[in-house]
Amino acid sequence: MALTVAIILALFAPWPWNLIAVLTGLGIETVELTWGLRLARRWRPQTGAEAMIGEVAQVVAPCHPIGQVRIRGELWEARCTEGADVGQSVRIERLEGLTLVVAIAARKA
Repeated sequence: MALTVAIILALFAPWPWNLIAVLTGLGIETVELTWGLRLARRWRPQTGAEAMIGEVAQVVAPCHPIGQVRIRGELWEARCTEGADVGQSVRIERLEGLTLVVAIAARKA
């Protein structure tokens, strides 16, 4: 947008100012693009199964190794190789089909 405005301004400006306007618009666009790309890399998905990775869930059916966990009010089938009992907190590591692969969450000291 800044480059478009700069080009339009350059059409009506005298010689040195039109070049300065275009270069300034180009600089602003470069800064905007760099900032936008950095921001986009930092954001995590907010919806879908991928958004659950890294979150903590509660075990509602013993996972030895297959059981069920509750996260965000939903029941999911889960697999925990270490084994987890009802009421334990587990961290979601990845998703394999419709089964969550979980590990026992680290306890707070």
